[in-house]
Amino acid sequence: MPGYSRAFAQAYQLRWGGFARQVTPRLLDFYAQTSAGQQRLPVLDLCCGTGLVAQGFLEHGYSVTGLDLSPHMLAYARQNCADFTGQAQFVLADAAEFAFAPHFGLALSTYDALNHLPDQRALQSCLRSAAAAVVPGGWFIFDLNTRLGLRRWNLTSVDDSDETLVISRSSFDGTGERALVNITGFLRQPDGRWERFDESVTNTIFNIQTVLWLLLNQGWASAQAARLADLPTPLAEPEQEGRVFVVAQR
Repeated sequence: MPGYSRAFAQAYQLRWGGFARQVTPRLLDFYAQTSAGQQRLPVLDLCCGTGLVAQGFLEHGYSVTGLDLSPHMLAYARQNCADFTGQAQFVLADAAEFAFAPHFGLALSTYDALNHLPDQRALQSCLRSAAAAVVPGGWFIFDLNTRLGLRRWNLTSVDDSDETLVISRSSFDGTGERALVNITGFLRQPDGRWERFDESVTNTIFNIQTVLWLLLNQGWASAQAARLADLPTPLAEPEQEGRVFVVAQR
């Protein structure tokens, strides 16, 4: 998985927190209604980025361990969650393979982070590692871009503000197994100069039914695809969605 640069992490901190703020209340509501959530079991946030989802759970009294491959993202996560010393920890590790003792009630990964895994073998390893870290009866929730959703990526977008200028060029013809986003950004420095950064982000297309099958074969008792607005209800045709949330129980 990508270990993002310092400049990209800074741009992410400044501009890309909206998705985390959108999904966190739904995830909190779901977890609060489960036995694991009511027992206040800790949460594992895979590919935690700048820690905004973790921050939401911390604010509601849960302990959180965040994991990310980018030390620069983790630096912002620690900064954003600095008020929760002793309740939060952030670990440099790869979501494709990690090891924790089984004590988490919920593992989660957001903003299509698991699409960034390079192939099915890496995804399978991630699902197996998460199963080993979550207690029986606990949960794993993550979102994925579908093939249909990634078809919409053939575009160029510009995000301009006083602090940043980010140009994203996306490409996917719908026939391959990966979609690519090339990002060129500029960050205004304290002295008024602009610092440039470049990142390429790949999304691997995973067949949703295959993902559900892999979960069942890596230690999860049940698995379904759902919409964020209705996580308990399985989708009959997940590939007709642009993005799905996968909900698995240990």
